[in-house]
Amino acid sequence: MRALGRAVLLYWCVLSLTFALLRLAPGDPATFLLPPGASASDAVRMRAELGLDRSVAVQYARWLRESLSGRLGSSFTDRRPVRAVIGDALPVSIGLGAASLLLSFVAGTCAGLVQAARRGSRTDIALTIASVVLVASPAYWLGLGAIACFTYLASSWSFPLVMRLPAIGMSTPGAELRGLAHLADLARHSILPVTLLAAIGAGGVARYVRTGALDAMSADWMRTARAKGASESRVYGHHLLANLRAPLLTLFALALPGTVAGSVFIETIFAWPGMGRLMVTSIIARDYPVVMGCAATFAALVIVANLLAEALLPWADPRVRS
Repeated sequence: MRALGRAVLLYWCVLSLTFALLRLAPGDPATFLLPPGASASDAVRMRAELGLDRSVAVQYARWLRESLSGRLGSSFTDRRPVRAVIGDALPVSIGLGAASLLLSFVAGTCAGLVQAARRGSRTDIALTIASVVLVASPAYWLGLGAIACFTYLASSWSFPLVMRLPAIGMSTPGAELRGLAHLADLARHSILPVTLLAAIGAGGVARYVRTGALDAMSADWMRTARAKGASESRVYGHHLLANLRAPLLTLFALALPGTVAGSVFIETIFAWPGMGRLMVTSIIARDYPVVMGCAATFAALVIVANLLAEALLPWADPRVRS
């Protein structure tokens, strides 16, 4: 119960801080909704219609009342309930984030174990350079580079062996596909964004696993397992992974909401209608209710993921059960 109380307090603090920062940011939502040449009276009427003519304290009290009742208000631009707007974008981000997160942990864990087993070799050095470059490179730079290579250059005769991949949207414009054809088209459009997100995440996971594996390999229980005649596959696949289970669970809990919320550049570059792109467009348009709804969703994902990791930690590491 104490952890739940801390989570509720943290959730309220995050949303209250977001509310305050939105009101302190420059820009008036009414000016984005009015047509060019609108008069000052039109702006006053629009602000009253949006409820922005009230004091900040009254706006905060109304937002808090609606949030506690499960309503997040209506979008300034779409005039639809915020829950409906987020409901359209959240499945896209969850699908994109879940696929990339699974691939990043599988690839990163395998790469980190290979690096630890071959410490100091050329393979270790090459994987280290690749992981550092992926982690340090901006996501938008990698995305634009991938589009340039696999979309534009791949269509020229100079790169006949490179498969041309679509760069925009989740489906082919104008194509009315159904069933397996629709799934195949969606998978083809997903290759670039999912691979980029997975590669960026795998770089960080590989560095984390390599460090943890090297620390564990110098422990006494690893030498004892080898002294008892255990094969290298059993030492790495059973004993080492069992001791890496707890830190990997913690890393997964931290990466899960970050993957959903951190796909802002990828969704924007590839025009995927997910939470990241929705957050960017809503901030630009000063759509306060949608921004608050996105912030509430992201904060809930982070807090729930950490609570689940804390609950599962005794299973991953029996030493912390006491």
